[in-house]
Amino acid sequence: MTVSKWIKTAFVAAGLGAMVIATVAAGSETRGKYFFKKNCKTCHVAGKAGGVVTPLTKTQAQWKQYFQDGKHNKGTEQLSKILTPDQIQDVLAFVVAHASDSPQPETCGG
Repeated sequence: MTVSKWIKTAFVAAGLGAMVIATVAAGSETRGKYFFKKNCKTCHVAGKAGGVVTPLTKTQAQWKQYFQDGKHNKGTEQLSKILTPDQIQDVLAFVVAHASDSPQPETCGG
């Protein structure tokens, strides 16, 4: 294989890989709402140890940073101990779509 063919092949492969990563990283708002209610609301309601947390608690940028950092419980544990990687992407999609500065701000309901 010539160098130019190898470079073209590498760019095509990289592009396909990026498309796959982007698709996986997109997450599902619907599933995210479900996982938020199932996993997060057990501690993040009034009177519980985690305090009230809803999508409205943070801006879109703050939520993205929170999930990028991957830390939970004031930075003392990995978020991955609570949610699987797929669930993390889904919850991220939900909270960002409904953050305080989003076009559709909302809580996650009861």
